[in-house]
Amino acid sequence: MKLASSVFCVALLSLAAVAQVPDAPSAVKTAKPQAPPPTPVEQKPEPPQPAAPSAPPPAAPQEPAAQNPVEPRPSEQEMTPEETISVRVREANFVFSVFDKRGRYIKDLKKENFSVLDNRQRVSGLTSFTSESNLPLRVGVMVDASTSVRGEFKFEQEAAVEFLNQIVKQRDQAFVISFDDTPHVEQDFTNNTERLTKAVHQIRPGGGTALFDAIYWVSRDLIMKKQERTSVRRAIILLSDGDDTTSRVTRTEAIEMAQRAEVIIYAINTETGTRGGQRGKNSKILEAIAEATGGKVFYPFRVEELANAFNDIQDELRSQYSLSFKPLTADGTFHSIDIIPSEKKYRVRTRKGYFAPGAAK
Repeated sequence: MKLASSVFCVALLSLAAVAQVPDAPSAVKTAKPQAPPPTPVEQKPEPPQPAAPSAPPPAAPQEPAAQNPVEPRPSEQEMTPEETISVRVREANFVFSVFDKRGRYIKDLKKENFSVLDNRQRVSGLTSFTSESNLPLRVGVMVDASTSVRGEFKFEQEAAVEFLNQIVKQRDQAFVISFDDTPHVEQDFTNNTERLTKAVHQIRPGGGTALFDAIYWVSRDLIMKKQERTSVRRAIILLSDGDDTTSRVTRTEAIEMAQRAEVIIYAINTETGTRGGQRGKNSKILEAIAEATGGKVFYPFRVEELANAFNDIQDELRSQYSLSFKPLTADGTFHSIDIIPSEKKYRVRTRKGYFAPGAAK
């Protein structure tokens, strides 16, 4: 009986174990949440279905279409630098004025009336020559706001406003910069004379004088960075006594940057002594800057006398010639330039030279 009872108990335990076997797989199925996977699986076929019908038809045409644009793009990228080099690097561009012994501007000359010397070597041919009398102007008015000009500051402000009201037309653009220890943009490029006038009136004097720094910065960071689609005349009108006490760059470096920017500097000397008929010690500084860039220095005694000076500047900027030629050598150095009129009764005013491109590596 004991043996039969033991066998009967073992049989019951085996049946219980067999009865519990299905519970494990069901638990595994529950642990593996297969409901979430179907959701992404169902979503995946949907996107490919629209792509699948569209892919077969264009598959053949897409291959040539993809190959065709790839071929011109490299060629265009290769062409662009070559064109840029040939226009911007391999040509020297000059703007110049011609006047007679009385200072009257001569506007009707042809390229045959001039010869050009590059480092005293004759240039065989010009790539371009134009006589343009009404080009848009890009003019910067730089007002010395240092302590050294405190006594003349009212004079400077009136001079700047007078100039802007006379010269800025619809197609022109001007900006206003004040400088003491550092340059300050009072008004960026605009043709709105009210904004320009307001900018001049808000300048207050004080601080040291960094004249050379201001010329260097304006030439590099304002004028050279402004992209133009058409030919323009670039000029700076500098109202200052010529004193410099705190610049970090030298006068030579300031002139060099102005020459690279191809900007003409006209200076209005506000030093008190110059308006009494005597030239102060700083006049030579202004004269050196103006002469090197193709400009001129004016010594007005009163604000009323500025009209003639500004009219002279305006006439010159709108009555200039421009020419281009290929440098004789690409040595990366400064080249002196002489533009010689065929008739000795005429004189030419232009910047002293240019920086030739470096030799190709």
